[in-house]
Amino acid sequence: MCGISGVFSLTGVAKKYEASLDKALLSLSKRGPDKQGKYFHNRVGLGHTRLSIIDVSDAGAQPMFDATGRYCIIYNGEIYNYKELRKELDAKGVKLKSQTDTEILLNLYILYKEKCLDLLNGFFSFAVYDSQDGTVFIARDRMGIKPLLFYQDTDKIIFASEMKAILSFPVNKELDYTSLFMYLQLNYIPAPSSILRHVKKLKPGHYLTIAADGSIEISRYYMIKYDPVSRHAKPVNYDDAKENLKKLLGESVQRRMIADVPLGAFLSGGIDSSVIVSLAAQYTNKLNTFSIGFKDEPYFDETKYAEFVAQKFNTNHTSFSLATQDLYDNLFDILDYVDEPFADSSAIAVYILSKHTRTKVTVALSGDGADELFAGYNKHLAEMRVKNSGFVNFLVKLNRPFLGLLPKSRNNAVSNFARQMHRYSEGLDLNTEERYWRWCAFIDEQEAARALNVFEEPIENTDEYLLRKNAFLTYYKRDGTINDTLYSDMQLILPNDMLTKVDLMSMANSLEVRVPFLDHHVVNYVFSLPSDFKIFNNNRKRILKDAFNDVLPPELLKRKKQGFEVPLLKWFRGDLKNIILNDLLAEDRIKSQGIFNPQYVEALKKQLFSSSPVEAVAQIWGLLVFQYWHKKYIE
Repeated sequence: MCGISGVFSLTGVAKKYEASLDKALLSLSKRGPDKQGKYFHNRVGLGHTRLSIIDVSDAGAQPMFDATGRYCIIYNGEIYNYKELRKELDAKGVKLKSQTDTEILLNLYILYKEKCLDLLNGFFSFAVYDSQDGTVFIARDRMGIKPLLFYQDTDKIIFASEMKAILSFPVNKELDYTSLFMYLQLNYIPAPSSILRHVKKLKPGHYLTIAADGSIEISRYYMIKYDPVSRHAKPVNYDDAKENLKKLLGESVQRRMIADVPLGAFLSGGIDSSVIVSLAAQYTNKLNTFSIGFKDEPYFDETKYAEFVAQKFNTNHTSFSLATQDLYDNLFDILDYVDEPFADSSAIAVYILSKHTRTKVTVALSGDGADELFAGYNKHLAEMRVKNSGFVNFLVKLNRPFLGLLPKSRNNAVSNFARQMHRYSEGLDLNTEERYWRWCAFIDEQEAARALNVFEEPIENTDEYLLRKNAFLTYYKRDGTINDTLYSDMQLILPNDMLTKVDLMSMANSLEVRVPFLDHHVVNYVFSLPSDFKIFNNNRKRILKDAFNDVLPPELLKRKKQGFEVPLLKWFRGDLKNIILNDLLAEDRIKSQGIFNPQYVEALKKQLFSSSPVEAVAQIWGLLVFQYWHKKYIE
């Protein structure tokens, strides 16, 4: 795994940006701690930081050139089917000098140009420079596992794996307030937008071409094969579907076991990671597995379930036992690494798991993506109940005034249930698309608008926001089943929240994480299946559990889905209280900054310290992350 950065000068040679490119590569050093390289030619400068995984020799150094010297590539990722693709190149008489997938990717591009993307099985962001015609070709993988951002002004075009690399150049740092408005709702910023108006994210399954004159063209090369009409025309047998799923997942895991460095797997004790471990254990004598437990939070400690799985599959298991103080001790390292506001607090646990795992291995398999594919979230169950529980929904609406009076927080089971039921009752009044958006968000649009000084109300008049929002809601109008929800999750939540979290937190620790559930063969197949294969009655991830019920410990299959709540409220009322009241969210600071409504922030702080904090905890966390970022990168 690596980091890439490049510059295309619109006003002269790129060499004038060498100092900035050096800073960019330094900022990406955790993505690639093993080696750095750079190349300048005419108006183009390319830089690369390397984390050696396949062919760790100097033959894999980048930037890498083809035999003629015409083409140059910088590349972040892994191509899992590179050995098969090498045979195809051999048959065409292409002479290769290394065992790297980088060289294979470069030569595939030379042969097939953008069509080479259809041949790749893996995750990646890469750029190829053609020194003869002066063009740069940039692409991102199908699911958005690896990031790619770009910037353009009148002088230059910059692209990089992370925003911090772009900010190493002299750039316009104007805030995008529509992005901030969405961030306040979602706690992340969906592609193609970013927190800065002039920085964009290349969307998953897209490629970008910079022509010799500096013009940019963006095209899509992949969409999930989701065709309800075709699916209904060809009914699928459930038992056959289980066997097909097992076969495809087994092939996906096997492909992702290729590495010339130590490899392991995350093992949380849940269904998803346990399925991956059960398959990976077939391809190695002693698989390394890793989990974290929480001494102070026994309710959230899943290590005993992880140990059931480790024993069953005879893995070399390591369980890292942590106190909540360990989480806090890493908090500011995490905030320092985040280069765009991103407030999914579970990133803290992912960071610590990655940090400890990296002491043992360089590559880890993960179960990410299964919730979005197989309906694993609470909102999937809630949506099914909205569609099928008429009398229950009537009772919930009837009792809404009572629900509004109950204390609501994520702190204990009773108040969390009240919070969830209140959100559910709100969703009953919305149409399908609006309900989906509301349940993806922590707060609604009106609340987010009240938080900002600069965002206009009413929401109906904010054209740019509605344009962005509706771009995601258009995915929700195909089938009328939970499959619509899952398909929307694959466009919104998965790449912009879940995969961003894993990439950022693993790369902060120089760990490569591979996600077998997101092999495009698996994804396309799962979206050919009816929704009741995935969720039926109260049974979420139905087909995944049934396909592996003969190999997974029964203790796993019976238990409820468990997450981990980072003890933010405890910190806010203790270690972070001074930062909230007297620093980042201090009233005079908020007023002088002019971004947020001071009265709103003061009311939010008051709610935070009340008996019913509701979503104030998530909101305060989102504001703190933004303020920390703003202080570091803008002020």
